Amino acid sequence: MEKAKITAYQLFALVLLFELGSALLVALGIEAKQDAWIVILLGMIGGLLIFFVCYRLYCFYPDCLPTEYLQKIMGKGLGKSASFLYMLYFVYLAARVLRDFGAMLLTFAYIETPLFIANTLMILVIVYSVSKGIEVLARTGELFLVFIYFLAGSGVLLVLFSGVVDLHNLQPVLENGWKPIIKSTVKETIYFPFGELIVFTMIIPYLRDSKKVRNVSIIGIIVSGISLMLVMVFNISILGVKLTERSQFPLLTTIQTIQVADFLERLDVYFMIALIVGGFFKVALFIYAAVIGTANIFTVTPPSRLCYPIGLVVLLLSMTMASNFPEHLKEGISIVPFLLHLPFQIIFPVLLLGMAYLKNRKHKKQGTG
Repeated sequence: MEKAKITAYQLFALVLLFELGSALLVALGIEAKQDAWIVILLGMIGGLLIFFVCYRLYCFYPDCLPTEYLQKIMGKGLGKSASFLYMLYFVYLAARVLRDFGAMLLTFAYIETPLFIANTLMILVIVYSVSKGIEVLARTGELFLVFIYFLAGSGVLLVLFSGVVDLHNLQPVLENGWKPIIKSTVKETIYFPFGELIVFTMIIPYLRDSKKVRNVSIIGIIVSGISLMLVMVFNISILGVKLTERSQFPLLTTIQTIQVADFLERLDVYFMIALIVGGFFKVALFIYAAVIGTANIFTVTPPSRLCYPIGLVVLLLSMTMASNFPEHLKEGISIVPFLLHLPFQIIFPVLLLGMAYLKNRKHKKQGTG
């Protein structure tokens, strides 16, 4: 482990920025039409359950990284193999998020710029930040959280003053019953963005006061869930269901509708800054987890030596994972949730918790015996 400690507020800031990250770009739960906000709330509840599984594992091994306690639970060989698969999973997710934000930049700001250039510039900044360690990343998050919510607050006021909100677009509630809501939750929001919090199993051992891990994380998940729900409420109430479905980046389309007093308009660049900040932290935390975990598995010191090699892998993977953005989105919706998210976020952690419980109970019996 890196010799570093972060505060409870810094952990809260990282959780919030991570959760908002790329989730602000897409129309979460739109398969449920105007009930998408319910899908997000149910996904948040599912994310809390996934967190409790990870938290119980942390309670068994509070001073260890997952790459260490996997070896204690499964044995050295299997534990290292499982840990390495998780590092590959984090690298893949970092590449997906990098591709998301590269595509957004090209669509709205740099139409003639090659995707490789946009992604390269982003990954260089991210990798440099990660190489400075978790304390620097956490302090940066602490500062940017205030900035993000200042932008969010001013954005809400501008939207309200512009008079484009029509809450009738959110009606009727439960028009098609619970089936599409449950289906969308199981297919999407329980994994993205809430289940991706599994990456924080690599971060919470650095918290200075371990007693605050549970409460801080729960508050972060709830605040991020409510924030994402409100974003979707605004998207649908302003754009309507059909336009929200068709829009590649609904939030940016929503922002483009803002017009106050016939002079304040075209604020999409203003809010693109906030989106880029969220994307920065999401990619950075995935890469940080991959760097620290890989260094721990292969005993590489200092871990920062791996930052640029892993950053290069993320960059190349972001370019080659799909031939175009629609294909990238289709993979993320149809294939990744069941092929990767389900086993890495739910099945394996639950099995691991069961094994850890049995192992620790056996040790307690031997100790009392």
